[in-house]
Amino acid sequence: MELIPSLDTLRPRTAADRLAGSGGTPSLFRRSRPFESAIQTVLFATAIISVFTTLAILVVLGSEALRFFTRYGWVNTNHQLAAPLDAYDTEISVSASGRTLAVDNILRIGEEEMRVVEVVDAETLRVERAVEGTLAGTHDPGGTVFLGERATLGEFLTGTTWQPQVAEFGIWPLLTSTLITSLIAMCVAGPIGLGAAVFLSEYASPRLRSTVKPILEILAGVPTVVYGYFALTFMTPLLRALFGVSTVGVYNMASAGVVMGIMIVPTISSMSEDALSAVPRSLREGSYGLGATRLETVRNVLIPAALSGIMAAFILGIARAVGETMIVAIAAGAGPNFTLNPFEAAETMTGHIARISTGDVSFGSIDYNSLFAIGLTLFVITLGLNLISNAVRARFREVYQ
Repeated sequence: MELIPSLDTLRPRTAADRLAGSGGTPSLFRRSRPFESAIQTVLFATAIISVFTTLAILVVLGSEALRFFTRYGWVNTNHQLAAPLDAYDTEISVSASGRTLAVDNILRIGEEEMRVVEVVDAETLRVERAVEGTLAGTHDPGGTVFLGERATLGEFLTGTTWQPQVAEFGIWPLLTSTLITSLIAMCVAGPIGLGAAVFLSEYASPRLRSTVKPILEILAGVPTVVYGYFALTFMTPLLRALFGVSTVGVYNMASAGVVMGIMIVPTISSMSEDALSAVPRSLREGSYGLGATRLETVRNVLIPAALSGIMAAFILGIARAVGETMIVAIAAGAGPNFTLNPFEAAETMTGHIARISTGDVSFGSIDYNSLFAIGLTLFVITLGLNLISNAVRARFREVYQ
């Protein structure tokens, strides 16, 4: 006799049936997915690596910068050792001419360091030998006497002269030139980048947008060394022709700042366009429905609604300008110069690091450690800009349902 299949056998299998297996009762246990677990582990590892890399950079910068503030920089006192000095002498004779020395000054003759405990007269000093872990030795007449000077945090933050070779440790000449070039760059990149973003988001047709945006983003792929020579060979002659050869130097902060602004236009434009595109279309249609023009819609509706993203783009552009190296190293000039005139040559923090680190800087010297102090300052500035960006984004963020 032929059996007629029941409706239960003809019913399609559901997820519960597949989970139940042959028993017919759905299983509540989680199925093993080794591939997804492996992917999750890899993603977690990448996040941990990023965090530890940031912490490692901070530790290296902090430890080397601490050495900058705890080691001595050696300045020539213009004194010469006037009499032989053996390993047991505690009184030294120096030439009459030279820098005035005082009690507790740290002196170095050869490889030995000593502390002044008494100034007998201008030519005679009583010293404590072999301090700072050095060894006492014999020294012949004519040896140069160096004076040790240590950088302090107060001098570092308030001084206006940066010459570690002569124990001048003021960061302001490097900091002001960095801020001036970054400000000029933002004055160029801000209006151009925001204007390009508004045009691509609201005015350009899809076909024109697909053509113009890739061309604009090509600027982000140009090597910065090319921008540097463009600033030196094109922008500087242009500025000298406009403002006068006597006003604009061959190396100046203005040309470097303008070209840096051109370089970061794609960054600001792309992020601002994303922020404008994220504004719901209903706001645009509502504005047009009330009779507003396209310009009024952009000015009164879209930009306020996308303000958090636009401001974040601007702050990111500032951070990009602060960290730029090759443009300022080539076009802004070499040598710290405390000036507010953008047409004069001055060295930024990144330019100084690039110039000094490629020279004959001995490991462990005061110049070497000063690079890390400057790098830590840049790190703090960049961190501050990121915190400001996050605060601005949280403060002005608009959430649309």
